[in-house]
Amino acid sequence: MPTTPPPHAGSQLARLQQSVVLGTVLALLLWLVLRWDKSWALTAAGAVLIAFGYALVLALEFVFVARVNRRDPSPRAGWAVMLRAWWVEVGTAPQVFSWRQPFLWRRWPDEDVPAAPGRTAVVLVHGFVCNRGLWVPWMRVLRARGIPYTSVNLEPVFGSIDRYIAQIDDAVRRAQTLTGCPPVLVCHSMGGLAARAWRVATPDADERVRHIVTIGSPHHGTWLGRFSHVANGRQMRQDSRWLQALRERERQRWSQQAYARFTCWYSNADNIVFPASTAILPGADNRFVPGHPHVALAFAEEVVEGTLALAARQP
Repeated sequence: MPTTPPPHAGSQLARLQQSVVLGTVLALLLWLVLRWDKSWALTAAGAVLIAFGYALVLALEFVFVARVNRRDPSPRAGWAVMLRAWWVEVGTAPQVFSWRQPFLWRRWPDEDVPAAPGRTAVVLVHGFVCNRGLWVPWMRVLRARGIPYTSVNLEPVFGSIDRYIAQIDDAVRRAQTLTGCPPVLVCHSMGGLAARAWRVATPDADERVRHIVTIGSPHHGTWLGRFSHVANGRQMRQDSRWLQALRERERQRWSQQAYARFTCWYSNADNIVFPASTAILPGADNRFVPGHPHVALAFAEEVVEGTLALAARQP
């Protein structure tokens, strides 16, 4: 397969999110200037709405989660658990979308990762509306433990998931070059679908990758997908044609053992990928982590340590 340019050559998403952050700051300053001599209470309320309006959107998502998950076989999360998950995500979202991804996405580039012959490298594959900046906390841990890694910036941001195959293939090739061994793919959200698309399109995929870990990935689509009109968003609708075709190609190639190489982390408080059981695969090592929201799930200690333990395990 053709290789792609280095993953750190640029990030359209970073530029977009930088613009959003700058626009929000300017809107907040303009509001304060215009309302400086007006009602203090209304001025403060407006400022809070500009800065933290996203929290209301998150709250609505958790209401949907609670209703949709009533019909799911996974254990239900009570309202106290949902409230805590909402609060955690309110704190996590700006760290990721307003800081790490727009401004820190170049930190700890793959090109600086030293070779480590004989070790198992990790390939970090982010999800929808994300870039490699999502993985900054993971990269810090990986570097501290001497675990080699590569990463991707999946672009075009709103393109078809199939267009990410070459980028994942390049990251896998670079990871194997570092160690001489098949790496472990670690994929958040849509990244799990991109990894599956790469695997089924790559004849020697199972020789090149030892294991695939997905974290909150919409393997069977997500209820929220019905509201998306971009290419990859439509592909993540529940039982979309793209997902049906992917499953059929996997079934034809691997029969009943299609997902034996997968570990799937999932939660009953995931506010993006729900109903909860949509994040599991039949025959995979499905690991339930209760009470964690979508973005924060990627940084839960159980998920991080459990995944790194898989990578450290001898083949």
